[in-house]
Amino acid sequence: MADEPTEAAQAVNAMEWAARRGVGSLADKMGFEWVEFTLDRCVATMPVEGNTQPVGLMHGGAYVVLGESLGSMAANLHAGPDRLAVGVDINATHTRSATSGTVTGVCTPIHLGRTITVHQIVITDDQGRLCSTVRITNHIKTLEP
Repeated sequence: MADEPTEAAQAVNAMEWAARRGVGSLADKMGFEWVEFTLDRCVATMPVEGNTQPVGLMHGGAYVVLGESLGSMAANLHAGPDRLAVGVDINATHTRSATSGTVTGVCTPIHLGRTITVHQIVITDDQGRLCSTVRITNHIKTLEP
């Protein structure tokens, strides 16, 4: 029987998988950058600059893009080969508006099932203050050959 990969090896493999797959052109345009990517925790950052409302506040939709990108990628890692996780519900509660620097999203699973995943993404500013909490539910389906 083969040895199970170490936690560190699994984390490297997950980051390599995420880098190969990419997060999509929208998240790329918004400056999404991976920090950490495992089944238990995904972290990414996004700059405030270029993602603001006309009055200089981080756009609420930018928080949702960061949250959905993290939650969808985490769900697809959980889904495994020959399966696809697709979003079926997302909600966000914005509690502060970042005006400069970067925001950081930390994604953790709430439920990892065979056909449904639920992730919570907590988004903070450079001072560690809560800006938004996003929750996403993904449906996992088997890809047709």
